[in-house]
Amino acid sequence: MILSISGVVLLGVIVFLFFRKDGLKASHAIVATLFGFYLASTGIAPSIEAGGESLASLLGGIKF
Repeated sequence: MILSISGVVLLGVIVFLFFRKDGLKASHAIVATLFGFYLASTGIAPSIEAGGESLASLLGGIKF
């Protein structure tokens, strides 16, 4: 649960920065958000979640 909340916050910050700095229009952000909600209700959602968890564990295992 903590990972998904921090992931949502991170992606929200990225969208906000794109909106402020790179010219992301509000309509584009709304469409992307709606696409995410609709995608979450499809059969591919568990695969996307597993891929996100795999990426998070890969990034978490990097030692500097």
